[in-house]
Amino acid sequence: MTRHLIRYSGAGSFSPEIIARAEGSYLWTESGRRLLDFTSGQMSAILGHSHPEVVATVRRQVAELDHLFSGMLSRPVLDLARRLAESLPDPLDKVLLLTTGAESNEAAIRMAKLVTGKHEIVSFARSWHGMTQAAANATYSSGRKGYGPTAPGNFAIPTPNPFRPDFVDATGTFDWQRQLDYAFDLIDAQSVGSLAACIVEPILSSGGVIEPPLGYLAALQQKCREREMLLILDEAQTGLCRTGQWYAFERDGVVPDILTLSKTLGAGLPLAAVITSAEIEAEAHARGFLFFTTHVSDPLVAAVGNTVLDILEREKVDRVAAESGAFLQDGLRELAAKHETIADVRGRGLLVGLELVSDELGAEVTRRCLELGLHMNVVQLPGMGGVFRIAPPLTATREELAEGLDILAQSISSSEY
Repeated sequence: MTRHLIRYSGAGSFSPEIIARAEGSYLWTESGRRLLDFTSGQMSAILGHSHPEVVATVRRQVAELDHLFSGMLSRPVLDLARRLAESLPDPLDKVLLLTTGAESNEAAIRMAKLVTGKHEIVSFARSWHGMTQAAANATYSSGRKGYGPTAPGNFAIPTPNPFRPDFVDATGTFDWQRQLDYAFDLIDAQSVGSLAACIVEPILSSGGVIEPPLGYLAALQQKCREREMLLILDEAQTGLCRTGQWYAFERDGVVPDILTLSKTLGAGLPLAAVITSAEIEAEAHARGFLFFTTHVSDPLVAAVGNTVLDILEREKVDRVAAESGAFLQDGLRELAAKHETIADVRGRGLLVGLELVSDELGAEVTRRCLELGLHMNVVQLPGMGGVFRIAPPLTATREELAEGLDILAQSISSSEY
């Protein structure tokens, strides 16, 4: 069935069944099988599939105003920009609406380079920021081999992973401050004096659902300030209630210089945003900032973004995600207590990582879950076991979460032997 398709992932494989439709937390195959979706599509469909209000917005908006010349504005775009700014702490109040996460990170990095007049970019060694040029240059978790040289001035720093610490204190506890100091000693040694920005995810998703310890982001921001670098936070997967807060960075008491949103903002439709301060925007504009695309400020997806915000606000989805996440994590920890093959359970809200002791087991559990009616995604990185990224829709019911836990338990039990 894939005769005419280019294989676009490293694994080179597609799901063995064709998906015919989706609704809520479930997918249905052409053969009629029902699958519980524990990845929210591509970690994006936070309101589930085919949410009635999103469907109604698309139908109305596509018949009224769907696409415009890049220099024209519409009411949905103005409303969404204002509402995003109002949802964020000062001074984040200037918004650029785009389509994908890679595109928003590309624009953020381009803006940072222009505003600072420098070109060097720092990111985590387990990072994923996208597959376009600057975003791919700042991506280290995979996809770097075989494509020739990246742009000069891209540096990786160690990922702060409490479960696999590379720096420990006398008690054996992860010493993230010493790791961070060492990392920037190396950056300073390699830099040619042109450090523009550091771009990181508050929780690394493709890197294995790794959450930096509390205090790390504030210390990282201080390292940036000392070097007159900008801090860019990529909240493609963590933004808009996924972690139990509207934005993951709120836990750490930091405010980035530039924030990027994507996946969750469109709840499955292609919508992304770059958000920064009036000061940075003014400096970028004065220096001739140029970044527009065919679908910049498109009214159709902007209208969907407004509907997404309506639902998140009305249903207090941040609280829902926190409570559902606690239920899910409790169930996973109970499962871990019964299976030595589960090495760690970690995450925040409804973005949870389940690390198994081997990637071979992870692949087998993934296959078995699919057979039993649960779609799961396992990340396989060198030096780590298979890590499931568990990210159900924020609208998933307790019954649906319990169903997923039950299928996962069966799959692990049958795969261990």
